[in-house]
Amino acid sequence: MSRFHETKVRVRYAETDKWGTVYHSNFFVWFEVGRVELLRSLGLPYKDMEEKDDSHTVVVEVKCSFERPARYDDLLRIRTWISESKNKTIRFAYEVFNDATGERLATGETLHVICDGNGKPKPLPEKYRAQIPLTPAAE
Repeated sequence: MSRFHETKVRVRYAETDKWGTVYHSNFFVWFEVGRVELLRSLGLPYKDMEEKDDSHTVVVEVKCSFERPARYDDLLRIRTWISESKNKTIRFAYEVFNDATGERLATGETLHVICDGNGKPKPLPEKYRAQIPLTPAAE
């Protein structure tokens, strides 16, 4: 799947160390911002998925590769897309860019299992498949 969504965030002072460099765990927060906004752009707000369809996306794996630092007050662009979709899982991919310079700062991905409110895995409801189609199996 090649469709992506971009969201911008500005690095806040609280997200940095004493040298003004972003602490690494904040990239995972920005991945979540990108993921939520991607789904919203597809007409699939997380809140509706959870409240109306008892479908929760539980993170089971997260990866990030850092290429360059982000610094206090930088405007960042988070590019997010769905790289894989199976019956009960969705994998999101991310790139974080410095919006002013265009430099890529980090890449990452998260794997999510669709679960009901009790944490039991379940298939993603069929009504979401128009926006999140299954990824063809590799041959």
